[in-house]
Amino acid sequence: MEAMQQSKVDGKVFRRLVGFLRPYWKQAALAYVSVLFASLLNLYIPQVLKDAIDLGVEGQRAGALFSAAAWILGIALVRGVAMFFQRYYGEWLTHRVAYDLRNRFFNAAQRLPFSFHDHAQTGDLMSRATSDITETERFVGQGLMDLTATLLLLAGVLVAMVLESFSLALFALIPLLLLFVLTLRFGMVIRPRFKRVQEQMGQLSSTMQESVTGIQVVKAFAREEDELRKFDAANEDWFTKRFGIIKIWANNWPTFTFILMSSVFLLLLVGGPRAIEGTITIGSLFALLAYVMMLNGPVQRLGFLVNMAATSSASAARVFEIIDTPREVEESDNAVELADAQGAVAFSNVSFGYEGGPRALDDINFEVEAGQTVALIGPTGSGKSTITNLIPRFYDPAGGVVRIDGHDVRSVTLKSLRRHIGIVLQDPFLFATTITENIAYGRPQATPDDVVAAAKAARAHDFIMEFPAGYETIVGERGVTLSGGQKQRVAIARALLYAPRILILDDSTSSVDTETEHLIQEALASLMQGRTTFVIAQRLLTLKNADQILVLDGGRIVERGRHDELLAHGGLYRQIYDLQLRDQEEFAALDAQLLKQAEPLASGASGYPVSEMALAGAAENGR
Repeated sequence: MEAMQQSKVDGKVFRRLVGFLRPYWKQAALAYVSVLFASLLNLYIPQVLKDAIDLGVEGQRAGALFSAAAWILGIALVRGVAMFFQRYYGEWLTHRVAYDLRNRFFNAAQRLPFSFHDHAQTGDLMSRATSDITETERFVGQGLMDLTATLLLLAGVLVAMVLESFSLALFALIPLLLLFVLTLRFGMVIRPRFKRVQEQMGQLSSTMQESVTGIQVVKAFAREEDELRKFDAANEDWFTKRFGIIKIWANNWPTFTFILMSSVFLLLLVGGPRAIEGTITIGSLFALLAYVMMLNGPVQRLGFLVNMAATSSASAARVFEIIDTPREVEESDNAVELADAQGAVAFSNVSFGYEGGPRALDDINFEVEAGQTVALIGPTGSGKSTITNLIPRFYDPAGGVVRIDGHDVRSVTLKSLRRHIGIVLQDPFLFATTITENIAYGRPQATPDDVVAAAKAARAHDFIMEFPAGYETIVGERGVTLSGGQKQRVAIARALLYAPRILILDDSTSSVDTETEHLIQEALASLMQGRTTFVIAQRLLTLKNADQILVLDGGRIVERGRHDELLAHGGLYRQIYDLQLRDQEEFAALDAQLLKQAEPLASGASGYPVSEMALAGAAENGR
């Protein structure tokens, strides 16, 4: 029963793979006609040899030998042309299908729901996009064509042998039928093993990707040997699974060859005496032997092709898993464009829970007018990031409605919705390309002047111009050549150029120095001006300037209001203020006092101005 179910799955996968050939039916038809023509010509060669022996050798007619030689030469030439078209279009179809399959895979990967990425491993996705598609392409083009040629030759040989001598063909067919059954069994046994090998390759890729991505942490904690052991264990597991397949292959290959030679043995054992008696001609016996020997290569090839088909089926199934993953966030059939958004946002009775986890939001209600700034604050896991993820529809709420300008976000197209939303995170992602291309990522058509204007507003222009290549500087993978503050300002410039109506910010600047923090805050002030802004707040200044503060705890809004109102209320906000924010206010007050004291010095008799950095140092000492 399990084998039958597996066979149905394999059949579905193969039919789907063959469907990728449909757009190129002309090239496929020419290739497969060439396969058929070459196979038929192959079948004619033993008949030519039969006539050469019976008429030329036995009949002592030299002309028959010359005629047979000419026929064989002509067949070789024509078959060579047919083989050219078979090979050329077979390879063309192989790589064309791989091209289409990779595009389909990448397109699907771009649209996978966020919940998928919550659990998926990047290395496994990369393994599916490279190793699995490579294994699939090997079979769907040239491999499938070779399998067709082999099966055609097998069928043709069986028919030709029966027509040549029915009784002798029956003796030869007994081992061949056994060979056919064992080949099918081989395919069913080896296919699930290949799937496990490909899954382990995905795990191996994930292990390598994680280690390489976190190489700074690995080196900082001197864990190179531990990472090597972890990778070695995954690699050993892959080798063990692969070696198991090799052992099965090695055990079956000699068996296939032995069974084939058994057919030759039976033909000589039974047919030899008949040829001596004159019941059949020597040429007929030779033709039968030639047909059987003709199967030697194809039968061995058949085992290899079954092996390839099993690998391809397992790999294709892994690729189709990604392509078939449903998008949890789908546009409705009557979705409309969200044009000229003002930026008013409302949450009405919104609830949400991540897959496999507890409820992250419970009955969230609030309204934000266009242009207002909303600060979100609360303990870790309180639901701050979840609220900001629901606005651009990275997830859909389990209950309730999120609205922008009165429109349910589920009723508008995703592209038009996200066109009005910009996001700047604490650790922004930059692509391994130029600074210009990173800033213009949201608006590729932007002019160089637009890019420079955005960089200046984001306080990024000065440090960019310090690079020898300026705006054409390649920032490296994930922007590795830039500091944290520089990456953040480039990300702010990117958001400024995108010109969204709604901003989502993480304003934490704890990882940068005082001067860089000041520049970032100036850039953020430019970015937030006139826009509806949601800030996951870490700084007191942001909270003081917010039009409303939402205090979250356990997925619920437990307090809301402005800074002074919430302090006076004495609830959770007051606790957070006393624990985390009071120091910021005391430091700001001390900094202002030192600046005031330094004013006479800054314009004193010595004439030497007091630098901002010196004042910052004095403030630090004062603390």
